[in-house]
Amino acid sequence: MKHKSIAIDGPAGSGKSLMAKMLSEQKGYTYLDTGAMYRTVALKAIRSNIDTLDGKKLEELIKNIDIKLEIKNNRQHMYLDNECVDSLIRTNEVSKGASDVSKFPPVRLFLVDMQRHVAKNHNVVMEGRDIGTYVLPDADFKFFLTANNEKRAQRRLLQMQKDGKDTTYEEVLADIVYRDKQDSGRDFAPLKKADDAIEIDTSEMGIDEVFNTLLRYLNGK
Repeated sequence: MKHKSIAIDGPAGSGKSLMAKMLSEQKGYTYLDTGAMYRTVALKAIRSNIDTLDGKKLEELIKNIDIKLEIKNNRQHMYLDNECVDSLIRTNEVSKGASDVSKFPPVRLFLVDMQRHVAKNHNVVMEGRDIGTYVLPDADFKFFLTANNEKRAQRRLLQMQKDGKDTTYEEVLADIVYRDKQDSGRDFAPLKKADDAIEIDTSEMGIDEVFNTLLRYLNGK
């Protein structure tokens, strides 16, 4: 039986993570946050005192990394060296590192294999930056969410404060601008809207409005 897949791409703070979680609950699908996987690799590099822009060392790191993804109650949990790191991979340092390590093909290929394996065995809502273009080009539905920089920074700051992270609006905005440049400019599988994806600008939309818009597309096909 072929499993169903919904791809949601977009830059940081566009609302894709929240929408993916809400859709997964609505549909009973597995929610897969691909960014958490890159964050986990970045955390390992940071802990190993490896520059997250050192491609050669990252290639060696990825050959021996002990990283696991577990799905429990349709939610993913990331493990690094047998430690659950879900709460440790949400800092600005790890965010920047995740954008750095994602530039390198060996890292992406390793994690994309894991992502496709999950999609092969579960109905999934998968969010990231290259899901519709590269990871799941044959996804049943593809969405690309976007929003202006200021709105995205405000959203990310609120979420980080809610999670108890100590940061400022200026730091979050700088991080978003940095990640946009990195993610859109990389040669291999960059952040990009798939030709057949539905683009939604969420800048002036509330959570329910965005969610209901996605549902209309899903129910209308």
